[in-house]
Amino acid sequence: MADAADGTLIEIRGLHRVYQVGEERVHALNGVDLDIARNEYVAIMGPSGSGKSTLMNILGCLDTPTQGSYRLKGHEIGRMTDDELARIRNQEIGFVFQTFNLLPRADALHNVELPLVYAGLRHEERRRRAREALTLVGLADRMKHKPNELSGGQRQRVAIARALVNRPSIILADEPTGNLDSHTGEEIMGAFEDIWAQGNTVILVTHEADIAAHARRVVRMRDGRIESDQPNPHPVLARRP
Repeated sequence: MADAADGTLIEIRGLHRVYQVGEERVHALNGVDLDIARNEYVAIMGPSGSGKSTLMNILGCLDTPTQGSYRLKGHEIGRMTDDELARIRNQEIGFVFQTFNLLPRADALHNVELPLVYAGLRHEERRRRAREALTLVGLADRMKHKPNELSGGQRQRVAIARALVNRPSIILADEPTGNLDSHTGEEIMGAFEDIWAQGNTVILVTHEADIAAHARRVVRMRDGRIESDQPNPHPVLARRP
C-alpha cells in the first residue's frame, strides 16, 4: 500500500460515528475532518466522552464510521473487506495500549514476534526482526524474560517493540503511560520520540496535557468534534534515564 502522491498518510472527511445504546442514539463523532502526513507526531487529546477513543478505533481499523470517509495512503477504508482490514491492522498499524496486552507465559522475544506469525514470515526472519525491535527499545538484554520478570516500563517497551516489528505506517498509542509512574512514563515518551525521529508516524491518544505536550502537533476534541488543531512549536523533550 503506497503513500498518497502528496505525502498525506491519513485523510478523514465528514466522519460521524453513531452508537445505538438502548433507545438512545449516541453521537460519538460529529463531522470530523483531519489530515495527517507521513512522519508526523500527533497527540489527540480531550476529556472522557470527547470522541478521541472512537476516533482512535476508526484510525486503527477496529471500528467503522457511520458516515464519512477515511482514506489511508489514498485507499478508502470503508470499501475494504474484513480480510483486507485485518491485513491493514497487522501490516500498516502498530498498536500500543495502556494495559500492555502481553502473553504472560511467553518471553519478550515471542511476544514481539507474534504479529509476524500472523503475517506468515519464516521462523528465522521473525526472530531476527523481533531481536532488532527489542534492541531498538533498549531491551537487548531482556529478550528471554517473561512479563512478570519485567518492570512496568520494560513491559511497555516490549509492547512498543511488538508495534514496530511489522514496520508499520502508523504507531497508534492509546494512553501508553496510563499505568506507569511519572518517571517511567517519561522514559516511554523518550522511546516514542526516538521512534518518531527514525521516520515513523506516531499518533498518541491521551487525556493528559503533559503527555500531549511531547507531540509536535496537538488535536483537541470535545463533544465528538475537533475543537482545535495546532502545531506545538515548543514540545517537551522527555528526560532520558
